[in-house]
Amino acid sequence: MHYRLRAYKLHGVHSPFVFDLYHNVIHHSGHFLAYDQVETLRDDLLQDSSQLQVTDFGAGSRSINQKTRQVKDIARTSAKPAKYGQLLFRLANHFQPQTIFELGTSLGITTSYLAEARKTAHIYTFEGCPNIAQTAKKNFSKLGYQNIELIEGNLDETLERQLQKVEQLDLAFLDGNHRYEPTLQYFESCLAKSHEGTVLVLDDIYWSGEMKRAWKEIKRHPKVCQTVDLYFVGLVFFRKQQPKENFTLFY
Repeated sequence: MHYRLRAYKLHGVHSPFVFDLYHNVIHHSGHFLAYDQVETLRDDLLQDSSQLQVTDFGAGSRSINQKTRQVKDIARTSAKPAKYGQLLFRLANHFQPQTIFELGTSLGITTSYLAEARKTAHIYTFEGCPNIAQTAKKNFSKLGYQNIELIEGNLDETLERQLQKVEQLDLAFLDGNHRYEPTLQYFESCLAKSHEGTVLVLDDIYWSGEMKRAWKEIKRHPKVCQTVDLYFVGLVFFRKQQPKENFTLFY
């Protein structure tokens, strides 16, 4: 409710950068052929009754707590809806990042959207569960992606190692752990390789009290220049040439 009371529509946005982003990227209503390919994958996964033994290092699923899950249930409850996968596609298509990190692969639907948007980028996606990771790899192979490197293991260990291997980070989607301390830890880690053009996307910023706290901390961070609160996701920018502002926008 508080989000809806605070959220602006387009006429309430006075920043040219955010106005353009909101009009041409966030609320872009056109259709990309890439959407069809990824949503066909989703449809296939939603019909897949095969079972996986699941290892979860994060806050877990609110709807499924079994250690053995069917692929179709993971696709239904853990994969981001098309609306948000397609937003990630448009952000990557707009900002043209060369190095992309995705913290939380799951079955690879959002990874596929990122790969479709930037076929020349280096995409590093992190997944803690070995069995889910193997399913994601099969999906990437099925769709013919050559620019994705899937890194298995506990994100607390794998993220820092991989960040040391890249020169800079252009876009990151943080969906690896829905707790306060890990979220801030991953944010700080990514910050070390960020630059003025970096885009960070945080998932489920109102998922819990801990995520709300983390989002508030990130907005206040001295290196953060602009944020856009879209309720289910938050966008973070580091554009020093523009004033520090926090926007809450309808999406």
